Amino acid sequence: MVKRALISVSNKKNIVEFAKALEVQGIEIISTGGTLKKLTDNGVSAKPVEAITGFPEILDGRVKTLHPNVHSGLLAKRDNPAHMKALEEKDITPIDMVVVNLYPFKESILKEDATEEDVIENIDIGGPTMLRAAAKNGKDVIVAVDPDDYDGIIEAVKNGSVDVEMRKKLSAKVFRHTAQYDAMIARYFNQATEETFPNEETFTFEKVQDLRYGENPHQQAAFYKDGLDQGLSLANAKQHHGKSMSYNNIQDANAALEMVTEYEEAATVAVKHMNPCGIGVADDLSTAFKRAYEADPVSIFGGVIAVNREVDAATAKQMHEIFLEIVLAPAYTKEALDILTQKKNIRLLEIDGLDQHQPMKKLTSVKGGLLVQTSDEGSITKDELEVVTEKAPTDAEWEDLLFSWKVVKHVKSNAIVLAKDKQTIGIGAGQMNRIGAAEIALKQAGDKVKQSVLASDAFFPMPDTAEAAAKAGVTAIIQPGGSKRDQDSIDICNQYGISMVYTKMRHFKH
Repeated sequence: MVKRALISVSNKKNIVEFAKALEVQGIEIISTGGTLKKLTDNGVSAKPVEAITGFPEILDGRVKTLHPNVHSGLLAKRDNPAHMKALEEKDITPIDMVVVNLYPFKESILKEDATEEDVIENIDIGGPTMLRAAAKNGKDVIVAVDPDDYDGIIEAVKNGSVDVEMRKKLSAKVFRHTAQYDAMIARYFNQATEETFPNEETFTFEKVQDLRYGENPHQQAAFYKDGLDQGLSLANAKQHHGKSMSYNNIQDANAALEMVTEYEEAATVAVKHMNPCGIGVADDLSTAFKRAYEADPVSIFGGVIAVNREVDAATAKQMHEIFLEIVLAPAYTKEALDILTQKKNIRLLEIDGLDQHQPMKKLTSVKGGLLVQTSDEGSITKDELEVVTEKAPTDAEWEDLLFSWKVVKHVKSNAIVLAKDKQTIGIGAGQMNRIGAAEIALKQAGDKVKQSVLASDAFFPMPDTAEAAAKAGVTAIIQPGGSKRDQDSIDICNQYGISMVYTKMRHFKH
């Protein structure tokens, strides 16, 4: 039976109504600081915590509930005679319910003008301690950390019993909440001390939504977001139109988002199965879209599109002509939305910050573990490239080489990309050998291959790729270099009179 509740909350949503409902059930209420004032100002007969501790709040509120009269009242096992005898001897009354949520640490570190002192003062000590004590003794103590649980708790109390299943769920929520809270604090200090890979690492995420299924209908899935990342993320996108995103939609859209941020010019990226099927850049978005579409008009069907400019009517009309799953853009004109929303199922996402791409850690789960790496932020300028052949690229080839190098970075290895006039014309992705990827790209390019350039995400172990490209009409190649047989590929390029440059940087993508 619940006789006494301790309430101390930062988030005061619905707390007055909850406390009044407890009072109606004859439950004594103890409270602290701002919560006490909120309750008493609204007619709740709450007692200050010092009434049971016999000790005032000190150190600017840093110490108020850290007292044996509080924690003994929480941790005593009601069915343990020795515990109850100890409480009686010390004149300590049990506390049967704890309603606590924590100082807004996350909100404090997300403030642009937050100082280190502000952040540290928002590290809650007493709150997590009470929550953990109550959750540990959840068999005897009801614990509420989430205002959304208030109604269910009141209903159970009215019915005379909060059952074991509810108590366990409430306790589980507490430990998840405090674990996340501690993880955010640890992350703040890791960043402050510039520890990229500490000996212990804890990641925490917040659920965005349950998904209908995973990669396949027989798999379950959910979408979580990094609660501290308020920037460039699908989790922060605004959806204007269309049904909810699926697991595969999110994977493809994220891949497209990462690709489109590579370009300063107006760019359009088309993605299928996390690989680009067409990329085009131009002075205007309509032309960029046209180039991406014409790069592979077959594969773009049912694809995901990301652009880095506001979608205008001219571009929207082109998009409307084909079946697209998703369009991702920084903005849409009213005319563009009117055109695109004529299709029922197309998902239209708006996302800010395409020009504010930030490095991040990449997480990949493996059986029983986790791989963590920094994101591939590697880029290169013309001045950093080494010409290793007798012939140097022309100005137009230099532009296409740099364009294709940005593309191949995002193609699954082994990867080959053919490009011409700032447009992909052939992409070979995810093959077991490099010549296989080259053959796919060359076949896709067809007659367009003449006067095109080729990008390879890693070095040529043999000269066969360079020879196949040269014979097909490729006039310039960009690749990392570093093979024991580099000279063989250089000799082939010189034999056919084409140029090749080294990046001395590879872009494997698994």
